[in-house]
Amino acid sequence: MYEQLEEIKNKCLSCQKCSLAKTRTNIVFSDGIPNPKLMLIGEAPGFYEDKQGKPFVGKAGQLLDKIFASVGLSRKKDVYICNTIKCRPPENRNPLPEEKEACREYLDAQIDIIRPKIILLCGNVAVHSILGDVGGITKIRGKWFEGQKNVHGAKLMPIFHPSYLLRNDSREKGSPKWLMWQDIQEISREYKKLENLN
Repeated sequence: MYEQLEEIKNKCLSCQKCSLAKTRTNIVFSDGIPNPKLMLIGEAPGFYEDKQGKPFVGKAGQLLDKIFASVGLSRKKDVYICNTIKCRPPENRNPLPEEKEACREYLDAQIDIIRPKIILLCGNVAVHSILGDVGGITKIRGKWFEGQKNVHGAKLMPIFHPSYLLRNDSREKGSPKWLMWQDIQEISREYKKLENLN
């Protein structure tokens, strides 16, 4: 059992549990603040994340920041961001099951320490890692999932990955960007309820 986030991070720095350890530049542990209200779990680090050692720092990350800012949230004060795995898969491919399995203890430990009330599952890889096979992101995005094991009662919502939104630029009603706008408003409402409880 890990007591602190720093302890998990140090373990990740020397981790050799899967072959991604041989190709990484940096581990990508987290960004934002350890906020027990809101956590976002992404898929896997990409090129820029591997270079800088932080999640969501490329174009997708800039869009994610704008999405949060549209409802007054920011990674500097409201959100803890991490990924299902801490090392970049070559060519940004999806992580293999054994890579996700090797890294799972670190993700579980992050959830155990922070104990967030809301977890956003960003993209299919994150959804399947936490919820299992519940369908594709287009069918289940924007829905709350509750009663999952290993998340300490958190409410979970699948959301589109910002890289998907970058490939689908339309803002028309029913488009991915329009749907994301509905989802972030719902997330904001839930977050504000938690704020009001304190």
